[in-house]
Amino acid sequence: MTIDPTLLEAAVRKVLAALPADEKPSASGDGVFDDMDAAVAAASTAAKNYRACSLAERRRFVQAIRDCMTLPENLDYMAAQAVIETGMGDVAHKYLKNKFAAENTPGVEDLETSAWSGDHGLTTVEYSAYGVIGAITPTTNPTETVICNAIGMLAAGNAVVFSPHPRAKNLSLWQVRKLNKALAAAGAPANLIVTVSDPSIENTNKMIAHPDVRMLVATGGPGIVHTVLSSGKKAIGAGAGNPPVVVDETADIAHAAKCIVDGASFDNNLPCTAEKEIIAVDSIADLLKFNLLKNGAYEITPEQAKQLESIILNAKGTGPNTAWVGKPACEILQAIGIEPPAGVRLVVFEAAADHPFVVHELMMPVLGLVRVPDVDAAIELAVELEHGNRHTAIMHSRDVKKLTKMGREIQTTIFVKNGPSFNGIGIGGEGYSTFTIAGPTGEGLTRTRNFARTRRCVLVDDLNIR
Repeated sequence: MTIDPTLLEAAVRKVLAALPADEKPSASGDGVFDDMDAAVAAASTAAKNYRACSLAERRRFVQAIRDCMTLPENLDYMAAQAVIETGMGDVAHKYLKNKFAAENTPGVEDLETSAWSGDHGLTTVEYSAYGVIGAITPTTNPTETVICNAIGMLAAGNAVVFSPHPRAKNLSLWQVRKLNKALAAAGAPANLIVTVSDPSIENTNKMIAHPDVRMLVATGGPGIVHTVLSSGKKAIGAGAGNPPVVVDETADIAHAAKCIVDGASFDNNLPCTAEKEIIAVDSIADLLKFNLLKNGAYEITPEQAKQLESIILNAKGTGPNTAWVGKPACEILQAIGIEPPAGVRLVVFEAAADHPFVVHELMMPVLGLVRVPDVDAAIELAVELEHGNRHTAIMHSRDVKKLTKMGREIQTTIFVKNGPSFNGIGIGGEGYSTFTIAGPTGEGLTRTRNFARTRRCVLVDDLNIR
């Protein structure tokens, strides 16, 4: 008996159409869905199935993510493709960021149980999953954010719906497919990580409003952070920063200069943690500039800075021209007719405190340098220029009292002392890595426990055996 292929296809389509939304498979089984409702429905089913998995299984699934994302060929592809697709950043630095995110993001071990026992029995407090988390990822750190969020959110027992930035669409879809393949090989429930084939503002808004999405995590600019915080749901907002770096007269100036160039040029200044303006005590400002130039900085004149303003600032002069975000220093200099010497990684310009290169977060390797009379004035200006984002600040000093004063005054989530800014996210410094840094909502450097809720379990009068 011969079956007509056309009739067979029509019958299959009819059966699929009759299935409840949460039972319809993705077209390819790879976690990528044509519409947001289908993606959320699949993640909701996955979250329910995930409840039956043990902590040992969770550890295995998280390890599968780490193993997949640290394969040399995958690290190479993500680093190169991110620069190609977004037009931003540095391949070698993106490789490093992805590797650190995969290896140093906390996993299931972060879910520590608290317990009390006494005459009235035993009480435990444990971390429990939210269910489905909606995660919005940026174009500046697209793969790094997916890696650290996927590890933390799955380690906490959740499924995740990613809404990637459209400018990183192809790479984000590739990454979700890779992760689904790795998870399937490890025996994980299907669709623990999902996304849509056409990322857009409309799809992001659908995800935010979907009743099955119990928690929202936004890594990006102030607009998207404001949106998720206005959603009425549990939300984590990882917003913008404008990190100042203060250098006082007690600092090791040569070391400070090298750290500033290394930190401010890292991934072409894309991380929100990177040094965005320099505040130097007047007595050491010239020596600092000399050492900055020795370490790969190029100083431009006021006239050249004026030329640069018309290129790298937006039409209103209130922020960056997005076409130049994450571009290399040499390319920026060439745009105003300067052919820089080999090895230039950073553009510096001695500026007033109200100059747009100082006031606004440019996210490119262009830093204004402001002179101040003393360290107290430097700290005061740093607080002003950080704009209350409570994100990141850096200080180079040997004076512990002044380091303490700045830490207390500026109240940032990350405060790096006597090192480059990237030490604050675990690259070359102690501590774990993340690329979702929640200043506005207070979680700080997010980790597995931030993607779980606490639950108290009380057994009255028993299991106290002391």
